Amino acid sequence: MTFPGAGRGAARWRSIALLAALSLGAGRAAAQERPGDAGGRQETKEIADADAQQALGAPAALPTRVASLSLDKTIVQLTVGFRDVVDGEISKKLLSGLPTVITMRGYLFHESGGNPVALAAKSCRVVYDLWDEVFRIQLIQAGGQSSTVAVNVEGVLRNCAEARRLPLVERSLVRDGNRYFVAVLVEVNPMSAEMLDRIKRWVTRPPGSTAIGPGDSLFGSFVGLFVTRIGNADRRLAFRTQAFLPPAPPPSPPPPPQSPPSR
Repeated sequence: MTFPGAGRGAARWRSIALLAALSLGAGRAAAQERPGDAGGRQETKEIADADAQQALGAPAALPTRVASLSLDKTIVQLTVGFRDVVDGEISKKLLSGLPTVITMRGYLFHESGGNPVALAAKSCRVVYDLWDEVFRIQLIQAGGQSSTVAVNVEGVLRNCAEARRLPLVERSLVRDGNRYFVAVLVEVNPMSAEMLDRIKRWVTRPPGSTAIGPGDSLFGSFVGLFVTRIGNADRRLAFRTQAFLPPAPPPSPPPPPQSPPSR
């Protein structure tokens, strides 16, 4: 005996069951891809945390990413991309209207090892304006703080997920013939307000004041808070650049031609 509407009800339940199965499959796939969630994702998160820890413990062992170095007068500048820090989950957070912070820190090391020579950093705070449908961005990097607007996620990536000609170190602090590399830590929603304030004070120092040493109190706090609070970020990347020689200064211009002596 068939009741009225039974066919429609059965079809509806089959649809619900199919959606549940698809959601379960998607969840399992995501567990293998995104760090920071329960189940299988926990293992991936632990691996990511371990990789990030290496940036200060064994930075030379980090995966290598190609970067470019240039020289602007007396300052060595770094250009490198890290757009992959913004995955699907972070893109959703960017569109939520809640603040999202992306920070980048690059530690300059001798290829032969030892303590970092210099530190370059930038911080980017993004809020999606739900009324105007634009991303409002506050950038903190060498030179101070600035504000801009992006109309889409591509604009956010261009401003916040790339370092373009970021001041790295005074040229006089690196030696000709020695090879160096930069260990880079990128984090999304990573730290306390206190740490973000420390980054702001670091990057707004005078140009060329990026040198650090073991006794530098600010550098010490960076290391300590990074290690103890490493699990707090929504997402992180840790990588190193290729080894490089300090960029050579441009050749001196030729002397102006001398006029022939008058007779």
